[in-house]
Amino acid sequence: MLSALTIRDIVLIEQAALEFAPGLNVLTGETGAGKSILLDSLGLAVGGRGRASVRAGASQGSATAIFEPGKNHAARALLESQDMACGDEIVLRRTLAADGRSRAFINDEAVGVGLLKDLGAALLEVHGQQDDRGLFDTATHRALLDGFGALNGDAQTVAALHGEWATARTALEELQALAERAQAEAEFVRAAAMELSDFAPQEGEEERLAGERALMMNAARIVEDVSSALESLQGDRGAQTGLAQAMKKLSRMNEEARKIAAPAEAALEQAYALAEEARQELQSLQSRLDTDTNALERKEERLFALRALARKYGVLPDQLPNLRDDYAAKQDALSAGGGQIKKAEAKVSAAREAYLTAARKLSKSREGASKKLEAAVAGELAPLKLGHAKFRVALEKLDDDKGAATGLERIAFEVATVEGAAFGGLAKIASGGELARFSLALKVALAQMSSPAAMVFDEVDRGVGGAVADAVGERLQRLAETTQVLLVTHSPQVAARAARHFRISRVKDKTRIELLDDEQRLEEIARMLSGANVTAEARAAAKRLMAEASGPVKKQRKRA
Repeated sequence: MLSALTIRDIVLIEQAALEFAPGLNVLTGETGAGKSILLDSLGLAVGGRGRASVRAGASQGSATAIFEPGKNHAARALLESQDMACGDEIVLRRTLAADGRSRAFINDEAVGVGLLKDLGAALLEVHGQQDDRGLFDTATHRALLDGFGALNGDAQTVAALHGEWATARTALEELQALAERAQAEAEFVRAAAMELSDFAPQEGEEERLAGERALMMNAARIVEDVSSALESLQGDRGAQTGLAQAMKKLSRMNEEARKIAAPAEAALEQAYALAEEARQELQSLQSRLDTDTNALERKEERLFALRALARKYGVLPDQLPNLRDDYAAKQDALSAGGGQIKKAEAKVSAAREAYLTAARKLSKSREGASKKLEAAVAGELAPLKLGHAKFRVALEKLDDDKGAATGLERIAFEVATVEGAAFGGLAKIASGGELARFSLALKVALAQMSSPAAMVFDEVDRGVGGAVADAVGERLQRLAETTQVLLVTHSPQVAARAARHFRISRVKDKTRIELLDDEQRLEEIARMLSGANVTAEARAAAKRLMAEASGPVKKQRKRA
């Protein structure tokens, strides 16, 4: 529900704070008092363009709307998709500068106006003279019908099966395209696949060959240096020879001398062992160094051939293994592609049949739901002085192969307002009053569906009175049992049914908004009945209207 609306410096409103109740909230007042300003301010807060402007003399205006949607409301999912925190309340705020620039905020976090508008549309639905959302947008009619007929689960199944069908078609098209390309260049593909397969390029081969080539080109010099190092270790005057001689001399000393020289003898033994380890490593390196000229030529030949092959196919040498696999796959498509395509075609056929079976079942269910919705709306039209109007759900069948994720039909709500006239879109209803009353009839018929947090009706009772006004009020009150309703009205029969009543007045070029208690409500409804001079008869009539209007509410509370 919309729990509160705060307005500062908008048109004629200097400051106003309204706290709304669940159920039916009405706004009454003389023409020109500023009711439209209040609705424009609410529209500003939820991201609408509107006609709101900054009050003369002020530098900035603002409108803040606080909503308390249910735990599973779509608005919460929208905030979560934007990684925005969402507590019990959702606060929408819009500031408007005197030069027309505006800023948008959600829960005091600056956002784009587009996001504010999307969130506002999920929270608030407006039906009035010029502004209608949802019901009059044909893009929403399918979801409304499915919700009314409890078909959302079937619709989700159809959408999922359509996705599987589309995926299967894509896979088939890719196989067919691959086969066509392969066939067009069959000889080249076969030759390339054979050449690359025979050459068998390996990942990282160029870098490895280049390193081995560089090592082999310097092998002779490296061997010479290694041999010299070995000579220094094991020659007649090499380190190992000298160490061995030193250990031999120490070993010849008497026992007392050897005890004293033991540390030095141990160090010499350790040095000799390390020298021996170095000698073995050098000899191993010497044996590994290949100075074979033929081996060097083979390495160079392989490296140069690898680079030439990469240039031929316009890739880097390291990309040749992947290229080999690609051409192998193309060659497979030439030889075994027919079998793969047949399997893919069978999969497409099975997916198509599964989709069509579910979609036809959904279509039949939608036909039944459309008849029920048409009957429900028809039952609401006559009491609302729309007896000549006719409503229908147009189901435009689609060819099987043109079926969409939404099913095998296009869905649109249509109306004919004059006897014998052709059906057309809902927006073709002429007057604003008819438009608002038709929205009311539809919303009452669709009341079992999940609704926005709040709904606004602007003068839905315009141009009607007596029994029709009472019928409007009764339906608004019934609708308000499931969805909070805000209503601008000039009808005492409707105002008498309010759960909360605000009076809008104009004092010295400023709009004043008052929350009325029971006694003030009685006076306001009496004024609406009799005009400026409130009579005893008007008060008695007002009291009777309020008593009659509260009857259904009291009974409902007792049942609860």
